Amino acid sequence: MQWVLFAQKQLKCHKDDMKTNLFNFDKIAMQQFFLAHQEKPFRATQVLQWIHQHGIIDFELMTNLSKSSRIELSNIAGLPLLEIAHDQTSKDGTRKWLFRLEDGNSIETVFIPEGERGTLCISSQVGCALNCRFCSTGAMGFNRNLSTAEIITQVWMAKTLLTASENDQASNITNIVLMGMGEPLLNYDNVLPAMNMMMDDHAYGLSKYRVTLSTSGVVPKMHDLAHDSQCSLAVSLHAANDQLRTQLVPINKKYPLALLMDACRLFFKKEPRRKVTFEYTMLDGVNDSTKDAKQLINLVNDVPCKINLIPFNPFPNSHYRCTPWEKIVAFRTILTNAGLNTMIRKTRGDDINAACGQLIGKFTDRTRRSQQATTTISL
Repeated sequence: MQWVLFAQKQLKCHKDDMKTNLFNFDKIAMQQFFLAHQEKPFRATQVLQWIHQHGIIDFELMTNLSKSSRIELSNIAGLPLLEIAHDQTSKDGTRKWLFRLEDGNSIETVFIPEGERGTLCISSQVGCALNCRFCSTGAMGFNRNLSTAEIITQVWMAKTLLTASENDQASNITNIVLMGMGEPLLNYDNVLPAMNMMMDDHAYGLSKYRVTLSTSGVVPKMHDLAHDSQCSLAVSLHAANDQLRTQLVPINKKYPLALLMDACRLFFKKEPRRKVTFEYTMLDGVNDSTKDAKQLINLVNDVPCKINLIPFNPFPNSHYRCTPWEKIVAFRTILTNAGLNTMIRKTRGDDINAACGQLIGKFTDRTRRSQQATTTISL
């Protein structure tokens, strides 16, 4: 029954452009919304539970609200969903959705099941402005930030679609990572309330250890995030010296490694047992030498951290290759022998281009970067 309502609402709600989109509101914003409409603030908790815990987006079915409240909500508010443009499942069980937005752009969201763990990788921007050299999203350019509603609706839809699937294996979302399209900290004001809902006991109720924001190193916003949120932090590092990192991650020119490491040291200052995760993509002949490993050890030796080594996932027109497996293992051994908690991330969903660094969506590139890249390649 709920799936039928979901499909019906998907066709209807996107037309309600003049109504307030309640997917934009975390608990505080929802309370303000109800107070502004002469309703008790506890209605916020009730509506959050209906939407995010029970998957109900038809106000008429929110039965602990008065009839008059339900009618009023139907008149002034809506819960529009994203259009499912494509739904694809990998041979390893990874599932990827292409969601079409109201403006015609599209984003990608990925669910990775593994035993009792289910990780949802969501997008925060349409494209990405940072142009990291080994990432297909960055190569495609940038269009705009996602709204809070567009971020959290990815979670709502993934949860609903997984629940409705005939295959119930590992369909429970236990972890959420903002590692999809975009740099989350460049969309801070919309990402923060979305993460609040992920960790709110009246919404998705995930612990602070199970909601992770991944950044390429927007240092000022890292300091803000440490103050404003209890989420976990991952940093896309990929090189241990400024010269190489600036080539791979251009934002390093603005916020070099010294500033980035200072921000990482301070991030969990009030919770010294928590650790920053450093993501390190293994690029053959670029950042995978013994010298690179020793530089990495020296760089992070006083930062409470763990390191994820990520085999590079190829994408069209990329000139990088993945480090051979034996060399990745040897790189890990150097790090672990130095006392660093290091793991090699398993590649998942690469047969449907759902692996790390492969998400591209479909959108108009306002930076003209994808056009420039195509021109360069054609020459």
